Amino acid sequence: MRRTPLVAGLAAVGLVIAACAGDASTSSPAPPPSGASTSTVSEATSSVAVSRSDTADSESTLSTDTDLSASTTGSPSETAATTSSPAVPGGAGGKVGVYTWWAAGLEKDGLDALLALFRAEYPNDRFVSLAVNGGDTQPQLEIDLKHDNPPDSFQWHAGAELSDYIKNGQIQPVDDVIAELGGSAVFPQGLLDRLTVDGHIYSVPANIHRVNMVWANPKVITSAGLDPAVIPGDMEAWIADLAKIKASGVDTPLTVGGTWTQVQLLENVLLADLGADKYTGLFDGSTDWAGTDVTAAVADFATLLTFTDTDAADGDDWPASIDAVADGTAAYNVMGDWAVAEFNSKKKVDGTDYTYFPTPGTDGVFDFLADSFTLPVRAKNQAGAKDWLTLIGSAEGQKAFNLAKGSIPARSDTAASDYPAYQQTAIASWQNDVIVPSIAHGSAVNLAWGSDIGAAVSEFHASGDATALQSELAAAAKKNAD
Repeated sequence: MRRTPLVAGLAAVGLVIAACAGDASTSSPAPPPSGASTSTVSEATSSVAVSRSDTADSESTLSTDTDLSASTTGSPSETAATTSSPAVPGGAGGKVGVYTWWAAGLEKDGLDALLALFRAEYPNDRFVSLAVNGGDTQPQLEIDLKHDNPPDSFQWHAGAELSDYIKNGQIQPVDDVIAELGGSAVFPQGLLDRLTVDGHIYSVPANIHRVNMVWANPKVITSAGLDPAVIPGDMEAWIADLAKIKASGVDTPLTVGGTWTQVQLLENVLLADLGADKYTGLFDGSTDWAGTDVTAAVADFATLLTFTDTDAADGDDWPASIDAVADGTAAYNVMGDWAVAEFNSKKKVDGTDYTYFPTPGTDGVFDFLADSFTLPVRAKNQAGAKDWLTLIGSAEGQKAFNLAKGSIPARSDTAASDYPAYQQTAIASWQNDVIVPSIAHGSAVNLAWGSDIGAAVSEFHASGDATALQSELAAAAKKNAD
């Protein structure tokens, strides 16, 4: 999973992509976290084309020099024939070239678990990693798509973030793969609805992360005279608790990192104050970004930031924010559930050293992001790509990956008892709660819209002008909404 930020530095990434592509037809910013594993994947973006060798092959490790250029230039008629070929026992055969940013830490562990299954179930196929620059696949991917030399599949966040590739005709529907996997019988309908564009689904989700989670240090809360077992019911109650914690001598009751983490905090406040229906209405035009409900949410967001370290650099990343909660210098952090890996890396005990709960006001709602894989148009080995997509969407594949990664399966036919404590709670919520898409992680808005939201939040970090922030958010919606 990309470590997020679409939002922090999207403008710069857009310039890189424009330089690579030569026009605006494929302009889409670099991969952001999704949440990240404990070992952070580099987000540095390079515009230099990476030389790849057709003979290098990577199965259990991620290679930076693997090439499928000789096998990814099939004509449309060849593509159609490949797509319609029936499944072959043991796999379609040949190389299956995949761009993925799962290059380090728990993400890499999860990929290795998937590849072991892929070799066992599809021995005719050979997985070839096309990851470059330490997992930052974006620049090379844009070059290859621009020159009609696509990989057989590439990783992206499921949802609106794929819209540019769909509009540009660079990826094709995977409805048949989803149907073969079980469709709505195994994937929540709320998820399928969020993945559907004009009646079609364009990627297969490999996992799910939850974004609307607060991570707390119970000892810090207790020291402030509060009961850590009593969860604030809404933003007003949480702000009151933050004030008490600050009054007890804690300088930074709530931690926050760089721009994308602030966008993530803002979306949590919007979800809490507006509710699920009005929150999702922000993306289809039924909720007005200039309305009074959003005004109140922006005010709460501004208040929350007064409890953070406002002197922190805008580019600070998320692990330090979790570490402050882990070591007791802060009470709370709002972060996706990849935070568990960071607590585990510090050998902190769930329920003793840290606790967690849905962001106040969002109980019963699951704010999601998903890593997913696509089926590019004109990729030669589409049958092999479908073998890969079938594996990552299967019950066995999702269990292998998510047990290693720390996320949860997108499938609803998951035995929660197979997973550790936090994942059990997330699985229960995923199967029962209202599902809404994440802004910061590309589920809710396209790349350009996400970039504009990030720019507005970054400017607010410097100016503190809440009126200007709402005005810029409304302008971004007007500019980018379909």
